[in-house]
Amino acid sequence: MREFLLGLRLLFGAGRGNRVRFFLMAGGGSLGVCCLALVLTIPQILDAHDGRAAAREPKSASARSAQSTLVLQRTDPYGSRPFTRVFIAKGTKGADAAPPGLKRLPAPGEVFLSPRAHDLLRDRPAIASLLPGDEKGLIGATGLAHPDELFAYIGTPRDKIADEGRALKGWGYSYAPFPAVEPSTLTYIRFALGSLVLLPLGIFLSVCARLSAASRNRRLASLRLLGLSTKGTQRVNAAETVVAALLGALLGLGEYWILNQVMTRTGLPSLRWYPADGALSVTTVAVCLIGAPLLAWFVGRASARDAAANPLAVRRTAAPKRPTKWGALLLVTGLGIVAGYCATGFTGQPANSVGPNTILIPAGILLTGLGLVLTLPLLSFALARRLARTTQSLTLNLAMRRNEVEPGSTMRVVTGLVLLVFSASLAQGVLIQLEQVSRPSAPVQDYAIPLATLTTDQQRRLAEVRGVRAHAVTMSSWSDPDGPADQPYASAVVATCDQFTKLVQRSEGCVDGKVMRLSDPNSGTGQGARPGDTLVFRVPEGGQGKSLSITLPKDEISYNGYDPSGVGGAEVLIPPSALAASARPEAAEYILTSSSDRDQVRRVLDGIAAVTPTAEINPVGVNIEGLQQIAVLETLLGVGMIMGLVIGTAAFVVSATDRAVERRAQVTAITLIGARARTMRTVQCVQVVLPLSIGLALALVTGKLAEASYLITGGSEIYWDFAGLPVLALAAAGVAALSVLGTLPLVGRRIDPELIRRD
Repeated sequence: MREFLLGLRLLFGAGRGNRVRFFLMAGGGSLGVCCLALVLTIPQILDAHDGRAAAREPKSASARSAQSTLVLQRTDPYGSRPFTRVFIAKGTKGADAAPPGLKRLPAPGEVFLSPRAHDLLRDRPAIASLLPGDEKGLIGATGLAHPDELFAYIGTPRDKIADEGRALKGWGYSYAPFPAVEPSTLTYIRFALGSLVLLPLGIFLSVCARLSAASRNRRLASLRLLGLSTKGTQRVNAAETVVAALLGALLGLGEYWILNQVMTRTGLPSLRWYPADGALSVTTVAVCLIGAPLLAWFVGRASARDAAANPLAVRRTAAPKRPTKWGALLLVTGLGIVAGYCATGFTGQPANSVGPNTILIPAGILLTGLGLVLTLPLLSFALARRLARTTQSLTLNLAMRRNEVEPGSTMRVVTGLVLLVFSASLAQGVLIQLEQVSRPSAPVQDYAIPLATLTTDQQRRLAEVRGVRAHAVTMSSWSDPDGPADQPYASAVVATCDQFTKLVQRSEGCVDGKVMRLSDPNSGTGQGARPGDTLVFRVPEGGQGKSLSITLPKDEISYNGYDPSGVGGAEVLIPPSALAASARPEAAEYILTSSSDRDQVRRVLDGIAAVTPTAEINPVGVNIEGLQQIAVLETLLGVGMIMGLVIGTAAFVVSATDRAVERRAQVTAITLIGARARTMRTVQCVQVVLPLSIGLALALVTGKLAEASYLITGGSEIYWDFAGLPVLALAAAGVAALSVLGTLPLVGRRIDPELIRRD
């Protein structure tokens, strides 16, 4: 306790500069703890989403009686979002079993809506046909997965759902039917966030704990020479760092609380949550309040070891020891694991991410990143010693001698930037993997809408939706139920040649204005439909039942359809001129096509919903829930990348500021003996840029190897991401330019000899 109190007295009584450094340590630590709390809370937010979705899932049984409450759940796409409607027909049994978020079950004709569905009904009254009944209230937060969810409970007469409804037994399962993120995918996201955020975060907190290390070591050496014990000296230093870390942790938790309140109101793209979902848990608070001071304690004791063991060498600035080689051992170990997995990419049986690989892959990447950081001082020391002995340049000699004396001081400035480039390479790998998993199998996306639900004006407006390339109508021929079993049957596409060409992969031989036979070698043929057979299509017009008879011609269009496709397997192409504008073929669908880019698909779906909000949309081959999951994954990955960028930049700013204050005495001394300001600026620039260049080169190499091992074991089609090299090279160049700017404040125009006298 005596050493702890002494550390506090030194902290607040050692001048304004010492207090500024203390608050800089606390401020930097608070930013790191805020990011740590956010990373730890993301799984909690997703679990809260899934927990509420699971709790409202109806438990049903096929066996039912006349008194059973019936339930029927429908989830349809409304634009690019799912709209879930639960139809309930109350019975005498189980009628009191209300779902979460409601106090009672809706009676026939009553509708309870989520707040977002309520707003949608107000803004778009046309969706009232989806919600038969009168709105009686809102669903509470306990019954919604997230604030933006489109959800409704609809009371209905029993005969309306008698055929499809199931007997309601209760509510709630132990699992969500459609989790916010699949458990297997969540593992990759946790790994990505750990690599992008937690590794740089640990380095950043260590940097904050070692601010002004040289001046503090000289002060601790003085205490040691005055009779303080070795352990006592270490405790004095650790007391200061622990207090700063504890204050930073408290500030960081407060910053996260404010951030959670703001983000729950503004939200992130495709990810919203309630304030309680992101509330700080006991585990998160314990990790932040214990982990940050504990890390500062070990860093503080380690940084004071030299001052406590050999105080005279510290006070007289003795020749430095060579940096430890343990970091190189970690780097070699990590690279060995990573390179081993990369080597499997050249074989016919690449490694996968199952079994022990689930532990070895993340361990190899994390060891590589950590070893990269710990190896940089050793490389900087070796390079500085060699260049200082051989160079004839005064500028280079001054720069390298300083790096030789204090290799760790410069590396603290550049470590965050080096990790930023390393993490950027990993982020590229995660993006590629996500793109491979979510990329559609075809370059186009088709949308099928029942033609009977559309007016002629709506058809025209749908064809003009931004992003829609072509449109057509598909219909099936009519078969007489009393006729022979071998009646010819075929499906037809009503479109021009230009429209049909845009709907398929390849088309040859089409002639506008003619009925033509379609032949796709990759699809089946109609039921006995051959050239010369007559096909009958029911095409009611103006309320009158009419039919269209088509004789299957010999003229043939050879085409290859996409898989999946809204016109796949069609056997007849009918020109639009063969049908009246008001004709509504039976069992027909209106087909639209667009690019399969995910953002484009979302825009087209939203455009369709704006034109016809009540129509049933079938995005061919697309799972709307899966589309939502992909959007959430992209948001989480974007958050991780932004936090990594913030942490890396903050580490540089804090370290550069600390270095500017720490080096003032040395810069002033060299300036007083005749060195020009231009020379000193060049020296400071070389001191940072040269070791940074080595670190960036290593980060590019090790980062690409780590990315390749991640892609190979993840089953990606791309193993070697050469396309991402130019982006990383530009990022490295930008990092180097940023480091040059950070060295400029070290040399000012005014010379303050008081700095030397005080030293």
